[in-house]
Amino acid sequence: MSSPKRPVNIHDEYHAHIYFERETVDFATDLCRTIGQIFTLPVGRIHQKPVGPHTKWSCQVTFTKDNFDRFIPWLDEARGELSVLVHASTGDALKDHTTYAYWLGSEVDLNLKGF
Repeated sequence: MSSPKRPVNIHDEYHAHIYFERETVDFATDLCRTIGQIFTLPVGRIHQKPVGPHTKWSCQVTFTKDNFDRFIPWLDEARGELSVLVHASTGDALKDHTTYAYWLGSEVDLNLKGF
């Protein structure tokens, strides 16, 4: 079994999608709030339903290559058991969620039919 691709800082812009479930919604909410406070990055809504290609509940964080080297190691440490999709934001949604998709934790299946 192959390991998920780890994030690399080779793009200008990124999204991190933090995945959670009913049992971990409080932990995820606190994590996203902390990200906004510590890193002052744009943090999206806490979606308590699948949204777009995301098959689990999630919250999106937007960041750039300038934030990457500080944010990603911190997020990897702080995420606990949560899975996080980190992908480039190039304007090509299919490539961003496949070719340019990286993982902290276990991979989560995505629904790519909408691309």
